[in-house]
Amino acid sequence: MNKRPTILDVAAHAGVSKSTVSLVLQNAPQVKDETRDTVRKAMAEIGYVYNRAAAQMRSGSVGLVGLVINDLRNPFFTEFATVLQMTLAAKGFSTVIANSDEAPDLQAKLVGSMIEHGVAGLVVSPAHGDGAATFDQIARAGLPALQVLRKSDPRTGLFPFSSFDYATGSAHATRHLLNQGAERIAFVGGIDGAEITRERASGYIAEMGRAGHDPILLHGRSSRAFGVEAAESLLSQNADAAVCFNDLVALGLHAGFAKANKTVGTDFRIVGFDDIEDCAQVWPQLSSVACDIDGFAKTTAQTLLNWMEDGTPPPSERRAAVELVARTSSTGRHP
Repeated sequence: MNKRPTILDVAAHAGVSKSTVSLVLQNAPQVKDETRDTVRKAMAEIGYVYNRAAAQMRSGSVGLVGLVINDLRNPFFTEFATVLQMTLAAKGFSTVIANSDEAPDLQAKLVGSMIEHGVAGLVVSPAHGDGAATFDQIARAGLPALQVLRKSDPRTGLFPFSSFDYATGSAHATRHLLNQGAERIAFVGGIDGAEITRERASGYIAEMGRAGHDPILLHGRSSRAFGVEAAESLLSQNADAAVCFNDLVALGLHAGFAKANKTVGTDFRIVGFDDIEDCAQVWPQLSSVACDIDGFAKTTAQTLLNWMEDGTPPPSERRAAVELVARTSSTGRHP
């Protein structure tokens, strides 16, 4: 990567002094509008991004960390954001949190605004789609930035990636259902073609192959509404169990089979993914692949803090372990 532009580069390109550029960056009123426009045009032309975080840290003010989440409506991501924010707050950092709503263009705008307002580091759970616009501007700014839960940019040396061992999780869930006597097991939910969907389905596909069974893939939105809709399709295909992309899909499927007067846990077996709080509260209780999102969020926060403090990036990739929590929806046994 080329050396990122400096204030001196902006000054030379605009034909003004370094102090004039500094005044423009500080929005000082004494700078003429014409000069201000010239400097800002030069900044855009050479790709200069002002990092206010450095000035904040030098002055001893509270630092800012940017957190961009693909779907804050999902309780799994909400818990991650909450724990991360609380952990950073305990270390004196404020967190600016934004929801990209699975829109790469909005994600890029949110990250650009956070950089402009001086975040010292970033944590991004990327939206589906092309994330180049997002991560290229982070690279130009030279900020520590972590990709979490999904990998959008392949440059993990620049943007280290951490997530859970999703492939192992779906393999555990599939073996569990096979051991319960299920044969026509489906994988339900997840956007078709998305890397996170392929990863979560990969363990399921491998285990179905080992057992000599054909996979049944039913992709769609990662929502309760899709789960409810999927129940009818699974009944028509004579499926007898499902590994779901996430717990929202599983909870929807749970409701869909109840609506069809089918008993979850005996007529049809379900395993979700993430083990959000609702899994233990719904009846019959929902089996799920548990991800320690609390511990993961705390580790993510500390990893970013260490990077910001010593300038050394963490390892390029990390996977946290998962654990199957078997409940009534897959075993048929009530606690």
